[in-house]
Amino acid sequence: MQSSKELFVFDRKIRQKGFPLLAGCDESGRGPLAGPLVAAVVVLPGDLYIQGLDDSKKLSAKKREKLFQFISSNCLSMGIAIVNEATIDRMNIFKATYYTMGRAFNNMNFMPDCLLVDGNYIIPGIDVCQESIVGGDRKSAVIAAASILAKVTRDKIMQDMDKKYPCYSFASNKGYGTKIHMEALTKYGPCIIHRKTFQPVKSLIWETNIYNRVKTEKK
Repeated sequence: MQSSKELFVFDRKIRQKGFPLLAGCDESGRGPLAGPLVAAVVVLPGDLYIQGLDDSKKLSAKKREKLFQFISSNCLSMGIAIVNEATIDRMNIFKATYYTMGRAFNNMNFMPDCLLVDGNYIIPGIDVCQESIVGGDRKSAVIAAASILAKVTRDKIMQDMDKKYPCYSFASNKGYGTKIHMEALTKYGPCIIHRKTFQPVKSLIWETNIYNRVKTEKK
């Protein structure tokens, strides 16, 4: 497991190759059954060290919130983009991920020398040097910082959605298919923010439509 120090050592080695303005990109929300996809891009000063920085999934909510504020206040530039569930259904999650990342990149106020992207692929249509880093949020400081910006932003959205649709417990499960969420889906059916092309949401919609059609035909 990488320490915070090792994350910054990783980035420093890339900066020394001639990329002093180094950006990181990550997303939050590829796997859930409900809610938006959020992507973030951030450029950190080369001499900045952030104690406790790590992959957002390994941190407590309180720690993520604290780091979010610090990163937002001390970064050179950042961009966040949010794509809703309807866009995800229309585009598919793979295309929506890189579309959202591209929008986040374009929301920054200047062009970095290099962009490190968490995952296997680079972002299409971005005219800057890119490198894909598998497990980048556990290796690179700028990607880890981006992962925190994305996750905290998305978690706040899902907390708000919990107030609108309390039966699904979105504040605790963030749209992921937990036992409580699945039980609510079976009992109440999908709501507006559920991803209609994701299973088992898709099957539940199909079953409900069939039931309603048969019920109508019997009248």
